[in-house]
Amino acid sequence: MSDDALPPPEETGRSETPAERSDRNWNELLQELRVTQTGIQILSGFLLTLPFQARFTELDPVLVGLFLAAAGFATAATLLIVAPVPVHRALFGRHVKRQLVDAGAALAKAGLVCLAITVALVTALLFGFVLGTTAGVVAAVVTALAFLAAWLVLPLLLVRRATSGGDGGR
Repeated sequence: MSDDALPPPEETGRSETPAERSDRNWNELLQELRVTQTGIQILSGFLLTLPFQARFTELDPVLVGLFLAAAGFATAATLLIVAPVPVHRALFGRHVKRQLVDAGAALAKAGLVCLAITVALVTALLFGFVLGTTAGVVAAVVTALAFLAAWLVLPLLLVRRATSGGDGGR
């Protein structure tokens, strides 16, 4: 989100310059990325070990396809979630912090989408291997709906609640 899209300081209760706001937004983005980077890197590492397991050759072709899709999305998530770091290195000292924050936020959002898809695919792979393909599909759909609810619907409801002035009677 660009600084132009944010409310003015008098509405946020902050008195900061655009540069200070960009610095704060960058630091907040980095904190968020630290949480996700470790998780996706561990998940990616786990996926990389699966083809070397003895029972991998027993996987149904559909489950092999799920595995390959999960590995692809895990790679994309890793790339996108780590990407703000090299972008920062490339832009460091060029006085384009607002553009860096905007690019980093966009990369993080895309990476989170890939992460959610990866987790849904891994869930499908696990349930599909243990209980069958139908259970895997059901598990993936339930997982995807849970991510949509927690990562999209809940924030939208909170924004709607905040902008309508409702505080739920608190």
